[in-house]
Amino acid sequence: HPIEDALERITHSICTLEFEDQRPFYDWLLGHLADLGLLARPLPKQYEFGRLNLSYVITSKRKLRALVEEKVVEGWDDPRMPTVFGMRRRGYTAASIRAMADASGASKTNIWLDYSVLEGCLRADLEGEAPRAMAVLDPLPLALVNWAAVFGSAEHVEPCQAPAHPQRPELGTRRFGLGAELWIERDDFAETPPKGFFRLFPGNRVRLKYGFVVECIGCEKDASGRVTRVLAAVVPDTKSGTPGADAVKVKGTITWVGRHDALPARVNLYDRLFKEAQPEAGGRDFREALNPASLVVVQGWLEPGLATAAREQRFQFERHGYFVADRVLHSAEAPVFNRITTLKDSWAHSGAG
Repeated sequence: HPIEDALERITHSICTLEFEDQRPFYDWLLGHLADLGLLARPLPKQYEFGRLNLSYVITSKRKLRALVEEKVVEGWDDPRMPTVFGMRRRGYTAASIRAMADASGASKTNIWLDYSVLEGCLRADLEGEAPRAMAVLDPLPLALVNWAAVFGSAEHVEPCQAPAHPQRPELGTRRFGLGAELWIERDDFAETPPKGFFRLFPGNRVRLKYGFVVECIGCEKDASGRVTRVLAAVVPDTKSGTPGADAVKVKGTITWVGRHDALPARVNLYDRLFKEAQPEAGGRDFREALNPASLVVVQGWLEPGLATAAREQRFQFERHGYFVADRVLHSAEAPVFNRITTLKDSWAHSGAG
């Protein structure tokens, strides 16, 4: 170790506290080799710091190897793994990891840093960088029953647009179509709404983001009583960005994608690998703290513009969080997106962990 550091012209050799007792040998060996003319001065110096532990994470190579070999994860580059390739595939940015390190600082004692600090640094980095897109991850059909009457044809597609990024006009404009049949999120409809629910329910009006105001008139159900389709009517002359669009006031706005041009995609909803902040607390087997919901795979419907997304390109799916096109599996023919992180710390808000 000391010889390798010297040959590679390392100036500062940083290690954890358990190596402090070996520093006299480190210095003795390098000093004698330099006196013999075998190494050049100045020589590297070893500095010991406390170990930085991240909550909900284990970093032991032996234990990570066990997760791989036991097929708990899909390999060393599984997006739930705290490895360089795993974090890269998940969509973490180098800037966010450096920001976390800056936030934690250095200590002469072992410390625990909450995982939310890393996620906060990640959101701060992606907020200004990631283009926006609409996506529906728990799809429910919405039919606009008066579409043909308003536009003269059931096949009419109304062009809509939105900024690729609200604070970066240089990224341009997204374009997509609004038709008679849409996908919306299932939780954006409630037949009997709870108090404070401002989205779709019979008799209520909402705005389709970047589109028209619509009024819910009911729903269709299957034999078991599950809602299979929501029915609504377009309110004419309320299209976003047009004169008079704000004449009809609504309290709710929902995201959507048109069924005629929506992009089908596999979406991997990754979460923390462990459900406990310190998976090995009390000497227990870390496997007991595995989070069974660390990966949920869904069939999503995305804005059509994402058909040209490149591998490792990051986006903010509006309302859902930040996502990245998988660096291994994603293709134009079979899109695969991984959730990097949610828009806010859902663990803190739910009390999980």
